[in-house]
Amino acid sequence: MQHDHKSSDNAKGSISLGGAVAMGTGVMIGAGIFALTGQIAQLAGPLFPLAFIAGAIVTSFSAYSYVKMSNAWPSAGGIAMILQKCYGSGAIAAGAALLMALSMVISESLVARTFATYVLRPFEITDGPLVPVLAVAVIVFAFLVNIAGNRSVGLFSLIMAAIKIGGIALFGIAALWTSGFQFAAASETAQGAGITGFIASVALAILAFKGFTTITNSGGEITDPHRNVGRTIMLSIAICVVVYLLVAFGVGASLTIDEIIAARDYSLAQAAEPALGQVGFYLTVLLAAVATASGVLASVFAVSRMLTMLTDMKMIPHSHFGMSGAIQRHMLVYTVVIASALAVFFDLGRIASLGAFFYLIMDMVVHWGVYRFRRQEVGAAPAVLLMALAFDAVVLAAFTTMKLQTDPVIVLYAAIGISSVFVLERVYLSRWMAPEEAHDH
Repeated sequence: MQHDHKSSDNAKGSISLGGAVAMGTGVMIGAGIFALTGQIAQLAGPLFPLAFIAGAIVTSFSAYSYVKMSNAWPSAGGIAMILQKCYGSGAIAAGAALLMALSMVISESLVARTFATYVLRPFEITDGPLVPVLAVAVIVFAFLVNIAGNRSVGLFSLIMAAIKIGGIALFGIAALWTSGFQFAAASETAQGAGITGFIASVALAILAFKGFTTITNSGGEITDPHRNVGRTIMLSIAICVVVYLLVAFGVGASLTIDEIIAARDYSLAQAAEPALGQVGFYLTVLLAAVATASGVLASVFAVSRMLTMLTDMKMIPHSHFGMSGAIQRHMLVYTVVIASALAVFFDLGRIASLGAFFYLIMDMVVHWGVYRFRRQEVGAAPAVLLMALAFDAVVLAAFTTMKLQTDPVIVLYAAIGISSVFVLERVYLSRWMAPEEAHDH
């Protein structure tokens, strides 16, 4: 089956409001909660449920730029389109769009790695060669399902989203219920989790919400997009906040902050045991496997589409390496190779950090572009755009500060990665911006 971006599957109005919300929440909830709860608790200490609320607030400000732009131009180009409208077809737009795609690939390997840690949990295996092997296996599985075509992905995502959101919400409620609504994590005095740690944890909380960008990427296919793209994004963020808070309080109700940090890669399974017994533990592992596997699936699909769009828009160079078939299929292969490499070489904390750096930089480029070039045209309030920028900048600064203290190497990797993306795009496109194009539409 060959797909190009004009195929009937990507038809206008093919995704209902409900379907779009299911897709958005499906992508958001898949990764965020299983992988990141423990990582966030490690930075934020007992305040970690509040980090999710802060993340949602920052994300809502961030979403403003995307909503305004998508309402004005609801194309399937999503973020690439937004960047091109702001900066023209130059290295800035292409570099930031590529960062977006890469941050999606990074979150894909994050989720794959999380899948592996949860699935191996009942066998008491916490590290060793099996984790990356299993992570790569689930990425390859996602690749095969995606090659089978679009319809299977859509239906599968819907069913998965329902199982996932229901299951995770139930987990949180049950854990809170059995603890008698006590919050164990709060009884601990936090060591070292100061204000910087809390703000830094918001960087990871934002990753738990960044799935909303998937909605802008399929803007053109949502029914009545001028109204529904914005609604979908806000609904998805709202549903996620509720689910995340349930989980954060559920985990915090049955584990102290030290226990959460000790089990940070599989904190939900750990929290299920005191709360819900052995059965609860196995059910949580199963739920995590379903959620993460479907998260990888949705993400492989989204990234390959994003990269295909960038190739079609002549924003990234393309080489077939002797492969036959449509461009999207090649992009699937590249995506799978990069995600697998990350899953093999980095642990969860490092993958999450890389994702946060890439995503925050890309987000800031978007807000600045809308503020600088398009705010009058799309009727965006400059104050909101500048606040979104400021939030991102503060979170990024705090996160960088924390990482320089605890894991300076990852800051270096991120800096090299981000600068090389922009330099390579500059070489490929031979100019930073093309503003004359940006304004004549």
